[in-house]
Amino acid sequence: MSERDFIQHLSSIQSAVREVEKATRDAILSRCSREGKIQSGLLNEHQRALHGLAWMTTTVEAIVRAAQWGIKLHEVNKLTTLERLVLTVGIGEYLQQMAFGLPMSQSEVVRPHELGIQEAIASLQCTPSFIWLQEQGSDIATRREIVALYRDGNPLCETVFDEELDMVREQFRRFTDNEITPYAHHWHMADELIPDEVVAKLAELGVFGICIPEQYEGLGMGKRAMCIVTEELSRGYIGTGSLGTRSEIAGELILSAGTEQQKAYWLPKIASGEVLPTAVFTEPDTGSDLASLRTRASQRDDGTWQIDGNKTWITHAARSDLMTLLARSEPDEKGHDGLSMFLAPKQRGNCEHPFPSEGMDGGEIRVLGYRGMKEYEISFDAFNIPADAVLGGTRGQGFRQLMQTFEGARIQTAARAVGVAWRAFDLAWKYANDRKQFGKPIVEFPRVADKLALMLAEIVMAREVTYYAAEEKERGHRCDIEAGMAKLIAARVAWSNADQGLQVHGGNGYAEEFEISRVLCDARILNIFEGAAEIQAQVIGRGLLSRA
Repeated sequence: MSERDFIQHLSSIQSAVREVEKATRDAILSRCSREGKIQSGLLNEHQRALHGLAWMTTTVEAIVRAAQWGIKLHEVNKLTTLERLVLTVGIGEYLQQMAFGLPMSQSEVVRPHELGIQEAIASLQCTPSFIWLQEQGSDIATRREIVALYRDGNPLCETVFDEELDMVREQFRRFTDNEITPYAHHWHMADELIPDEVVAKLAELGVFGICIPEQYEGLGMGKRAMCIVTEELSRGYIGTGSLGTRSEIAGELILSAGTEQQKAYWLPKIASGEVLPTAVFTEPDTGSDLASLRTRASQRDDGTWQIDGNKTWITHAARSDLMTLLARSEPDEKGHDGLSMFLAPKQRGNCEHPFPSEGMDGGEIRVLGYRGMKEYEISFDAFNIPADAVLGGTRGQGFRQLMQTFEGARIQTAARAVGVAWRAFDLAWKYANDRKQFGKPIVEFPRVADKLALMLAEIVMAREVTYYAAEEKERGHRCDIEAGMAKLIAARVAWSNADQGLQVHGGNGYAEEFEISRVLCDARILNIFEGAAEIQAQVIGRGLLSRA
């Protein structure tokens, strides 16, 4: 097929899948609303279908964004045979899922008849672009050719069509190759914090101030740069890719809601790495139900605040200097309205003495992976913070302030997932080429090659949704749905690639000495933190119905 005809397929498939997306939304809206109003009870009753809508729309978005990436490559004469084949496999696979069953998890597949869209799917299946893409995408010869081209040294294009951002990628790839990848597995096996000297080098590179404006001594580069840096660092080790998340959350909270004094004081320190923040939101037994938080903030006679209560799953809590702390400051207000966000300074601790500050204690939560910053539970007993610690100086706004940061945090989590998916592929690729069985490298066996080709294709699908969400955020658009979709699909791809990568390693992959065992453990958390997959699907589904 000529490149021109291929581009025509990429163009026409976008409108075809958008029609299915609209039909799905309309079908679920009719189930979940009465007299034109969405009913919470009906959303719960039809939760599986609502989440099916989320997954359908996410799959459509992945197809559209991947197709647009291919068209842009064509326009700048960078669309090679490898990209064409990878797009064919990725888009073809996702079209098959739309038509025959969308995997919401390993054991939950939602099918067109459950969503009431059989007619729309039948129409999609009759389009020439669907027929060609799904047939060619599932052809073993197509996947075999991807592997052959990759073995011959043909790289997959990773441009974001911005010379400065492409240079950022090159810089952080070199740094990761030299400073992170060779040491990551040792840090994991020793269950150590990422060394201070590595944190200092990341600070010198500006990692903690990527999205902080230049007037506050940050780089002011935006969310796409944040995604690229996070992806490249996570490709070496998820811990280093995650170091910037706390600064991202704190920086966005302060930028969007802080007073001028809070911005001027904290943002330069965060950008330089002098201050390492941590996010202190979650409590035992509350999970995503932030309205049920019990940690209390009581104002003393001198204006300072006293914090009492318990928090859990606090990442990088010991080595941090600043807590963005969500607590109940208005005891007479129920639910979200009684919560305030505090900028709470603390004394930096270490592994031996994690919480030296008076009124604060806690311990480490031992985890399977994601170890480089460590997880902690914390108890507060008359912990004192300054009078001016309330974010923005206005009480009772903590939940609303936090919601404004979830978009950026979830986009960054998606970028971490893309990096982890890449690392799983890199390890599987190397092992498949090095490992010989029955007289030849196992990459030459069709089932191994098939896995590798799909791993590469799905990275592209997840990556392009992530970059799209970042672009929407940079434009100042509301993008809670787009950010949720990016995290939803990227986390699934990271786990799938890690699982498949371990399978390529066979029994060796189950041994701790092989790096893929760590990547599997690291990948698993991505579907849980910053909003579990089920929460993401709920947010996306409900948001889509509200926009209808």
